[in-house]
Amino acid sequence: MVARGEIARFWSLESLHMVSSDGGTESSALVDDNGSEEDFSYEELCQANPRYLQPGGEQLAVNELISDGSVVCAEALWDHVTMDDQELGFKAGDVIQVLEASNKDWWWGRSEDKEAWFPASFVRLRVNQEELPESSSSHHGEEQEDSAGRGPHKHPENKHQMRTNVIQEIMSSERVYIKHLKDICEGYIRQCGKHTGMFTAAQLATIFGNIEDIYKFQRQFLKDLEKKYNKEEPHRSEIGSCFLQHQEGFAIYSEYCNNHPGACVELSNLMKQGKYRHFFEACRLLQQMIDIALDGFLLTPVQKICKYPLQLAELLKYTTPEHSDYSDIKAAYEAMKNVACLINERKRKLESINKIAQWQVSIVGWEGHNILDRSSELIHSGELTCITKQGKSQQRTFFLFDHQLVSCKKDLLRRDMLYYKGRVDMDRVEVVDVEDGRDPDWNLSVRNAFKLLSRSTDEVHLLCARKQEDKARWLQACADERRQVQEDREMGMEISESQKKLAMLNAQKARQGKSKGYGSCPAAPLPQGLHPLHQRHVTVPTSVPQQQVFALAEPKQKPSLFWHTFHKLAPFRK
Repeated sequence: MVARGEIARFWSLESLHMVSSDGGTESSALVDDNGSEEDFSYEELCQANPRYLQPGGEQLAVNELISDGSVVCAEALWDHVTMDDQELGFKAGDVIQVLEASNKDWWWGRSEDKEAWFPASFVRLRVNQEELPESSSSHHGEEQEDSAGRGPHKHPENKHQMRTNVIQEIMSSERVYIKHLKDICEGYIRQCGKHTGMFTAAQLATIFGNIEDIYKFQRQFLKDLEKKYNKEEPHRSEIGSCFLQHQEGFAIYSEYCNNHPGACVELSNLMKQGKYRHFFEACRLLQQMIDIALDGFLLTPVQKICKYPLQLAELLKYTTPEHSDYSDIKAAYEAMKNVACLINERKRKLESINKIAQWQVSIVGWEGHNILDRSSELIHSGELTCITKQGKSQQRTFFLFDHQLVSCKKDLLRRDMLYYKGRVDMDRVEVVDVEDGRDPDWNLSVRNAFKLLSRSTDEVHLLCARKQEDKARWLQACADERRQVQEDREMGMEISESQKKLAMLNAQKARQGKSKGYGSCPAAPLPQGLHPLHQRHVTVPTSVPQQQVFALAEPKQKPSLFWHTFHKLAPFRK
């Protein structure tokens, strides 16, 4: 807790309140675009709502239910990948039975007959705790749609109550979310803006991103949601159309989620200084906000966009096909799942370009434009033999990205060092399978070969793999590259020039830092794990993993082994 003397170091209490012209304190009520007030105190918002909707109250509610002998189930918002036997691994959408929640950060649970610790922030408690799933790791998606209209409804009134519970959770969580966004904008951003000596505009943009745009969007969304909410008979509410109406607007979360890792880094750096810790705590106290640190508040939009598909999936489960809202809820579920997947794909692309930039700066003698100028994803990599028409063979290591194929040569003495040898524009070539035997065009006997034929010139590349299965992988990878390019074009999946430049700049700085004291030896890319790492533990884990990769609506694809190739081929290691 910050002493009042520390708070006074930054401002007096009076200077933090908005004072009207007549000297009275202006209300902090939310005012919508039509001038109506939307002022909710946190106590009013949570009154008569499930206790777990209250940050911090979730833990108490879970333990009470468990103590009463109830089965408590939670759904995973993100994948939790761990190599620690003391931790419970799961995928987004998995159902975990919560067995103990005395620690606020780590809960003890069961999944697939295994009991272990798991991070509480990675899950969302089910609204209706009425049944234990047959499989503790069953996924949402098709299961949710198939179970719609079939759930546990021995009596119609029970079915109505189940739907009422989900509707009320959606409405309550939206109101609480708006309160959190308001606190961030008024309690933090506004005060930070007044202290230009402590924060630059660039720092504030990095820390808070476009959260003010999200706040404005969510206020309108809640306003429309309230119009569709049936207060007398909540189970009759028809809220599906609201999600469909605003589905394009939810795309603004993409920018925020992409920015969030950088925000965490910037905030962490500031928090190393006592004056910033005191400042942010003073902001929280003077805004009368709940006892959650700023980084916790900044995580709420990321969590929110993850929860929508899960909430709608559960609502669909308790909405019968005869219900007037059924078709809209089903369409809304698919729409929000697509929004979440698109955001996840963009975030994955950003993480990918950082690794690609680090890889490029490790290559000796790089020529031409940066790889990120045209590419954003590694499709495949491996060794192939290049054969010239004179019959000369050259062993090369190839890296297939979207739009281009880069060839490198290994150093004869240091096999982990790579030299740049050239690239092929995949947009301008045709991939042709070559049968084993004598090739009539080259008058050479070849095995496991394929050609890259230029569509604009006479240039031809003859490549041979060691094994037939290696050749099959390369042919499939080339087909995958063309499909990836087409999908990116259809989805409008583009990385901004500023993000590409930043990735290259960071990679170059990292290389310079690592290469100090080692002469002209190129530096290896900094190891960037795809998943959080934890120290092994016997009791409760000592830290909560960050949501660096979140699959949002559905289980994400398994981590690609291609990045392991990058690190394996990294040219320098201590």
